[in-house]
Amino acid sequence: MATKVVMEALSPTMEEGRLVAWKKQEGDAVKSGETLAEVETDKAVMELVARSDGVLRKIMLPEGSTVPVSAVVAIVGAADEDISALVGGDGKAAAAPAPAAPRAEGAEARARGFAEASTHRAQPGEASRSREAPAAGRIKSSPLARRLAAERGVDMQAVAGSGPGGRVIARDIPAAGAPAAARTAASAGTHDVPLTQIRKTIAKRLVQSIGPVPHFFLTSEIDMTRAFEARQALKAKGDQYAVSFNDIVVKAVALALKKHPAVNAWWMEDRIRYHGDVHIGMAVAVEDGLITPVIRFADTKGMVEIAAEARSLAEKARHRRLTPEEYTGATFSISNLGMLDIDEFTAVINPPEAGILAVGRIAEKPVVVDGAVTVRRMMRVTMSCDHRVIDGATGAQFLQTLKLMLENPLAMVI
Repeated sequence: MATKVVMEALSPTMEEGRLVAWKKQEGDAVKSGETLAEVETDKAVMELVARSDGVLRKIMLPEGSTVPVSAVVAIVGAADEDISALVGGDGKAAAAPAPAAPRAEGAEARARGFAEASTHRAQPGEASRSREAPAAGRIKSSPLARRLAAERGVDMQAVAGSGPGGRVIARDIPAAGAPAAARTAASAGTHDVPLTQIRKTIAKRLVQSIGPVPHFFLTSEIDMTRAFEARQALKAKGDQYAVSFNDIVVKAVALALKKHPAVNAWWMEDRIRYHGDVHIGMAVAVEDGLITPVIRFADTKGMVEIAAEARSLAEKARHRRLTPEEYTGATFSISNLGMLDIDEFTAVINPPEAGILAVGRIAEKPVVVDGAVTVRRMMRVTMSCDHRVIDGATGAQFLQTLKLMLENPLAMVI
């Protein structure tokens, strides 16, 4: 019996998905559990699988289409089965969505403007043209890069990738595809880019956090000289002991949270949920946004184990291959921009978490130690707190413990 293939909720927060690529074509035999298509969710690129055996009789939507959860995207049935009732009788659900309309001007557009990285509007037919770019499926490239290449008529085989492992990413496409005739002596022109699923989610989450959550901020400066020396000593023992400063911070934060459970909490609207386990969200920049993979039970893991897990999760995040279990459930988050030479910044809380730590770079500075000026390796951290959960003194005490551990690494093992 013919069945409808619907857009499934592939992540806990997914409301709509974009069809990146069909892995089966009309007429192909399919078995239950086989991958039919790759779908870009709000967090990752995931697989939409068949739920029954048969033949893929009808693809209702082209690659590049964005549809809500539960929308019909295909029909699976027997090779000689009449599916006209399913196709014709459910026309509205089965029809491909119209190309994205130009975004409203004025107050509504300005309200969303902070979430728009640029301004290329989808033109009629762009959704269907996403199926063109014949080489996109055979080379390493991101979903956004493939979409831009299709829209601009760029041959992906001719593009040199600048991403990990030579992967073609979005920034590689404009230079390759920008037609010379479109430029004038006075202007380089403009282009609009439709929002990706992850950018839509970031925009929504920022509105949910910045407005309703009463943030306050606590900043502390930490002497990382001893942590630097300990890291160098470990590294000298072999690559198997190599850890980053971020790994050290993750471990210290996890232990500090264990000592200050009032910070390891969620705001649940009608109650506060205090967590006995410590799961650290680690903000990772990806091509078109930010995602926060989670190091679970971080307080129970050694730094070497944290380092290996952090590298693995970061790599999966950059390739949009995290599973929901790997990016949900954090009890507290860390955002580190030190590697980008940022001294200090404030991070936005990721609800329902009650706090996030923003970590700046480690820099050599003159400081006074025992009455004498000396050069030390200093790092500034800023904790964003949800005042509904964390009071000023509570946050300050947490930072005092964190400072103690980072300035005296032995404190992490006693």
